[in-house]
Formats: sequence, C-alpha cells, structure tokens
Amino acid sequence: MSMVDVTSKPEVYREAQAKGSIRLKPETIMLIKEGKIEKGNPFEVAKVAGILAAKNTSSLIPLCHPLPLTSVEIKLKIIDDSEVEVKTIIKTLAQTGVEMEALAAAATALLTVWDMTKQYEKDATGQYPFTSIQNLRVVRKVKENQA
Repeated sequence: MSMVDVTSKPEVYREAQAKGSIRLKPETIMLIKEGKIEKGNPFEVAKVAGILAAKNTSSLIPLCHPLPLTSVEIKLKIIDDSEVEVKTIIKTLAQTGVEMEALAAAATALLTVWDMTKQYEKDATGQYPFTSIQNLRVVRKVKENQA
C-alpha cells in the first residue's frame, strides 16, 4: 500500500465540484429560513466546516496527497420544503486532482447541517426517520495543461 507516485507529473490547474443534499423535515427547513436554529446559522457554520475539511482531506483519507488549495467555495441552498443542497468548488495548481477534497468538503458541510439541526429532526424515540444525506457525488472535474 502506498500513495500514488506523482513525482514526474507537472503541476497543472485542477478543479473539482461536488454536491449532495440532506433531507430535513419541512418544519426544520422553516426554522432555518426564519433564523431560529438554536445552535446558530447552519449554513454559515457548514461553510466553515466544509472549508476546514477540504484543507484537511489528506489527514482524513489516508492515501490522499496533501495539496496546496488555491480556492475553496461552499454554497448551500434550500431546494424545496424538505431538502438542502450543498455544492463545493475546489481549485489548485498541483500534480493530482482535488475530487476527494471536494467530496470531503461537501460531506462535512452536510454533516454539519445535520448536527446543527438534529434536535429538530429526532422523533419521540430519539431516532431520525426522515433525515438523510443523499446523492453525494463529483459533478465536474477539470484538468488544464499549461502550455
């Protein structure tokens, strides 16, 4: 087992975009819209958490290369009365791609929304029958060779 050897690869512009969503109760979505989540603004905290996750991906995923990220963008939006979508855009000039950073950022942002809203999502027995993270995936990858 080892990291992939990228020593001979040139540094090029790379970008990856990932997205996913979290299903929440309509009542929880309303609380987010009204700014009434007790822990604070889940979107703002999720953005910071996503940025932190992107920057630390190589510490989380054992064989990922540590990369010098040049841009991390996290966007969250309510897409209907029971779903929040997160989209991440990660950029670098490096010898390997940033897909794992984009996915780690999206996953962590979604987990943070869950954490920020979990008290509203539990049922009478403390379970989460409605809440789920869905469709986490890379939606775009760019590699541009420098001429």
